[in-house]
Amino acid sequence: MVAMRLGLLLLLATPAAAQPMRIVSTNPCVDAVLVAVADARQIAAISHYSKDAAATSIPLGVAARFAATSGTAEEIVALRPDLVLAGAHEAPATIAALKRLGVKVQMFGVADTLADARAQVLAIAQAAGQPQRGAALVARIDAAVAAARRPGPPVPALIWQSDGLVPGTGTLADELLHTAGFRNASADYGLKMWDVLPLEYLAARPPRVLFSDARNDDRMSRHPILRRLAGRVVLAPFHERLISCAGPTIIPALARLSAARARV
Repeated sequence: MVAMRLGLLLLLATPAAAQPMRIVSTNPCVDAVLVAVADARQIAAISHYSKDAAATSIPLGVAARFAATSGTAEEIVALRPDLVLAGAHEAPATIAALKRLGVKVQMFGVADTLADARAQVLAIAQAAGQPQRGAALVARIDAAVAAARRPGPPVPALIWQSDGLVPGTGTLADELLHTAGFRNASADYGLKMWDVLPLEYLAARPPRVLFSDARNDDRMSRHPILRRLAGRVVLAPFHERLISCAGPTIIPALARLSAARARV
């Protein structure tokens, strides 16, 4: 934490580069941070994922204010960007084509820890020439972390997404669970970092708290075994977009986790 604070002070003390006036983001997680720290007039386009209700990490009403790109080099170049912010899973051929054409590209990986998330927010804000806004967003994340902390022994919990996908040890979701006073029960089932847990296995040995994508709620409530376990298991709705990305979504994710912890 001391190193993070020193880094933040150095970042704020460094003169910001000229603000790029045409930024294109091709990654939905970058979109979420960019719209929170940049001026709207700086954003030439966001990724098409942010216009999809099933994939976005920003409100659809916010996404509607911006143009979107599917991420092809041709589309991006046509937008005449000063800067392209891309994710780690971008097609290498697209990145190579943009660089050949002299387009400035900055890449961002997946934030698997709160420390990674803070660093990524600051880096995106710096790239947009808005370091103070990045620092403000990090402060809001830190406040959410502090508010979510609960005393006492950790409560076994599991985040069970659509199709049974479960975030395990080493993920940001794992750290958020721990922060809110839970123990990620994924290891109890022998699951890997990201793995699939069939409903039958879940029902045979349920955790104390089960966070489920809202789209699975009906399926869960109708399952006869889980219905019988309703008195022993706290079922809490938890949309998967809350852990799809880091950045601003950490704040509502921790609020949801903390509210469920208070019910146990």
